[in-house]
Amino acid sequence: MSSRHATPPRGLNATRSPLSQGRFGRMFRTLTPATFGPNEADNIANLSALADNMVGDFDPPKDGPDAEESAIPALYTYFGQFVDHDITFDPVSSLAKQQDPDGLIDFRTPSFDLDNLYGRGPNDQPYMYDSNGKFLLGDPLTGTGVSNALDLPRFKGRALIGDPRNDENSIVSQFQGLMLRFHNRMVDDNDSLSFQDVQQRVRFHYQYVVLNDFMPRIVNAAVLNDLKSGGRYDHSKLAYYHWKNYPYMPVEFSVAAYRLGHSMIRPGYRLNDADNMLLQIFPDPNNPDNNALTGFRSMGPGRAIDWGRFIDVDTRAYGVEGDGTNPDNKRRLQLAYRIDTSLVDPLRKLPPEIASNPASLALRNLERGWRLGLPSGQAVAKAMYQTPLTDEQIIVGRAVDTPGDGDPQVPIASIANGAFKGNCPLWTYILAEARQFATKVAPPATGAPAAGITTPQLGPVGGRIVAEVFLGMMFGDASSVLSLDPNWAPVTGPDFKLKDLVTYALGGGAPLH
Repeated sequence: MSSRHATPPRGLNATRSPLSQGRFGRMFRTLTPATFGPNEADNIANLSALADNMVGDFDPPKDGPDAEESAIPALYTYFGQFVDHDITFDPVSSLAKQQDPDGLIDFRTPSFDLDNLYGRGPNDQPYMYDSNGKFLLGDPLTGTGVSNALDLPRFKGRALIGDPRNDENSIVSQFQGLMLRFHNRMVDDNDSLSFQDVQQRVRFHYQYVVLNDFMPRIVNAAVLNDLKSGGRYDHSKLAYYHWKNYPYMPVEFSVAAYRLGHSMIRPGYRLNDADNMLLQIFPDPNNPDNNALTGFRSMGPGRAIDWGRFIDVDTRAYGVEGDGTNPDNKRRLQLAYRIDTSLVDPLRKLPPEIASNPASLALRNLERGWRLGLPSGQAVAKAMYQTPLTDEQIIVGRAVDTPGDGDPQVPIASIANGAFKGNCPLWTYILAEARQFATKVAPPATGAPAAGITTPQLGPVGGRIVAEVFLGMMFGDASSVLSLDPNWAPVTGPDFKLKDLVTYALGGGAPLH
């Protein structure tokens, strides 16, 4: 059987090419680009000063609760990365090569079609599939206390998958493996269906999780409710994301709003019970550690993930902060960091195999937004008929409940001699706005604080951009769940979440038809 790309299905996607689908553009075309100095050197210097303030002091990975944790399980950070790789691909690697977003072409279809999973399908990429339309899987993975784990299929260490970026760290790599297995089990549970029909069911379950689980965790409920009629998402409620023929990729989304996940990254993660499996996200440049989570290579020995540490597939104890001997701390569900204006220190200097010049992720984001002519956060807020945040509300620092000596809270106006007074870069603004829309959420763990954990969520600027683009891409795709069957729900019930997708891929849970 052929894939969606080899033999297009009925509907909109059958007639459009990847290039016409993938053009970048702006949601707010009439707004003036924000600048932060009279010349290029001053712009870069001022953005560098802001970037320095947006990266916290070094904080090594540790077991146990953490003051910057939200109530969102850690896997959602990497599910967000997986989603990003599904809907975006910017082939322009140099910031200086192209400054016009209308000239950028996205060679990844801007739709939730899982082309990062399926690639071009079994006709064009037969080395990814067996004769039954199932994905080929990799070698068994080992890990203390973990069984039934498999690596991605590889050739000379490189993953043979639909999007090589899904091998860039050990977590998204193993989640890609789970998605391969999700498809394979769907084939087994629906052996009378064609490959294309199985694809559609996999996509529907994935899109359902995006709409009904992932988006409500990162976007404030009031923002989402404004996009509904009668409790369901309504295409007519999209006020800012419009297209002439097909959905496009807005730079306000890809360069600013959807980079919220960078603030959710922990300095490291525990993969399983082994003492040496509490790993930093990147090697420490001052003390190189080849056992970090960096990818693009065969998975090392002992690295199999115990998924209960990343998503609530079972029940774990919340743990006790600061108790290094507490056994619950080593097996606990790790939680994503809060959406705020602070990134962990390992992101201050990305490894050369990930990025360089600039190596700071914060500066890369800020410089990218400036070079592509993004307006300020305040300008976008006004265009969306919102009262902009005041300078006093735009605090750069970790959004912990009780800031201590190691948690500086820096007003935006005090940075770079006032270059950002009333003129905050859109990415920073959206992260600061989330702090103003924090809510108490109970994490899915026993012994957690009864009042819940402070969990910032995207507000009326950042949340509206993300939600409208997500919804718009699905409404604009004639083969999506919102277009074909907006009342659809999995056979197991409407409460299907990411944890259920993971459980199913691991062989648990009821069959999905």
